[in-house]
Amino acid sequence: MHSIEIEVKTHFIASHSDASSGEYTFAYTITITNRSETPVQLLKRAWKITDADHKITRVAGDGVVGEQPHIAPGESYSYTSGTVLATPIGTMEGFYTMVDSNGTAFDVEIPSFRLAIPNIIH
Repeated sequence: MHSIEIEVKTHFIASHSDASSGEYTFAYTITITNRSETPVQLLKRAWKITDADHKITRVAGDGVVGEQPHIAPGESYSYTSGTVLATPIGTMEGFYTMVDSNGTAFDVEIPSFRLAIPNIIH
C-alpha cells in the first residue's frame, strides 16, 4: 500500500498582483512525504484551478518545477510554485502520478486547498 502525505501552504504575493487588471498571484509550497515502505518517484502532475467566477483552468505535465523527484521511505520533498487568478480567491486540487520501486504506477490525490488574499474571508 502506498502511503503518501501531502501538505500545502499558500501565500498571496501582493508585489506581483494587480487588482485593477484582475491578476492575483499566489505561491504554494507543497511537501510530499513518503510514509510507505518503498521508494517512489513523482512522474506527473495534474491541477484543476478554479477562481471565484467558477472559471476552471487545467494544468498537467511531467514532474514538478522541472524535476521528477525520487522520495525514499520516511523522506520528504518540498517545492514552491505559483499561479495567477483573475479573482482574489480560488481553489486548487489535483493529483500526482507516481511510480514505486516495482514499477507500479499510482495516483496520489492533492486535496483541494484555498488561495485567498489575506483577510478576504472573515
